[in-house]
Amino acid sequence: MDVLKGKRIALGVSGGIAAYKAAELLRLMQRSGAEVSVIMTAGAKQFVTPLTFEALSGNPVYHEIFEEGAGRMEHIASASKADLLMVAPLTANTLAKMAQGLADDPVSITYSAFSGPVLVAPAMNDQMWAHSAVRDNIRTLKARGVTVVPPESGELACGAIGPGRLAELDTILDAVKSRLAQSIDYKGKRVLVTAGPTREPIDPVRFISNHSSGKMGYAIADKARLRGAEVTLISGPTALAPPAGVRLLSCERVAEMRDLVLKNITDCDVLVMTAAVGDFAPREIEKEKIKKRGEATLTLEMTQTPDILKEVSTLEEKPFVVGFAAESENILQSALEKQERKKLDMIVANDISAPGIGFQSDDNQVTLISGPDEQETWPRMLKVEIADRLLDRILPSLKAPLGMVPGRERPL
Repeated sequence: MDVLKGKRIALGVSGGIAAYKAAELLRLMQRSGAEVSVIMTAGAKQFVTPLTFEALSGNPVYHEIFEEGAGRMEHIASASKADLLMVAPLTANTLAKMAQGLADDPVSITYSAFSGPVLVAPAMNDQMWAHSAVRDNIRTLKARGVTVVPPESGELACGAIGPGRLAELDTILDAVKSRLAQSIDYKGKRVLVTAGPTREPIDPVRFISNHSSGKMGYAIADKARLRGAEVTLISGPTALAPPAGVRLLSCERVAEMRDLVLKNITDCDVLVMTAAVGDFAPREIEKEKIKKRGEATLTLEMTQTPDILKEVSTLEEKPFVVGFAAESENILQSALEKQERKKLDMIVANDISAPGIGFQSDDNQVTLISGPDEQETWPRMLKVEIADRLLDRILPSLKAPLGMVPGRERPL
């Protein structure tokens, strides 16, 4: 059965010469069983009329912001129920609006109100495609989890030959099918993710923490949710907005995170521990603010914090467990030792001393380790891309007879 059968797709069309190809793309999706509704910018109407798309789709076309009556709201409500929002072609102008959060035309308004998976297929002049502003905007969309089908090289409308031509329609259609298939591959799975730093108080105003931003864990939680999982995110203090549709449990101290993990691990299928958990905490917390006293130095006596992964490893019934190892030396050896010591199914190792990756960055470069002879080093990429790839690698280990989870007599 085709993955598009019965799916609802909102097709955004922006104002480039490739807009005429969107009509054939619509037909290809319909032949695969999808129901398609079309959204158009004013520029797109200079190339193809709304009537064309209305006749082909059998649905009203959203192309005016200020329509009379309640039609505009109905269009937005209809698009918000789609299984996928795609924009093809995506012009540099519409790309900039989506990246910057502007909402002044039907396509950008719909994107701003849409919480499901999004796919875009850019098409523009080769010099525009190479411009740093365009590259930055593409990177911004990718960082938000948007799937980008890059343009191909060929003859462009302006006569130039180079990258910028809309990808072949079969390529776009395959990307749509892959994205929709991915959107349900974790359906029925429960995923528990920890993220961010922990804070151990010294006195009422000071604490010991680390530089973790939480971006990796939040990306995994969001991607798992978009792939159909029921997700619980246990987060230390971060500046990040919680992903839509994810159950967020906040904490500060390691002991609090430990309690939340053990409380919520019972029914989960996967535990991904990305949190940068502090290894030490002050033995005593001062009740009053510590003040300077002349030239005297301050000595803190530290004690080890609870080892969450070690406790998880002792459970009789536990989920598939993935740990993260943020190391500054002997990266792979340290990660392997941690995996063996804490009985992890997988561990992700990364070098926190390398410039431009790791803490606070949108990028990372990691090695996935399943055992001494099972190591996979990935190139530098966005953390959201690492999240998707990691979920891909975890998924085969979760396969089970319909309605059952490996190692557990619990129906899905």
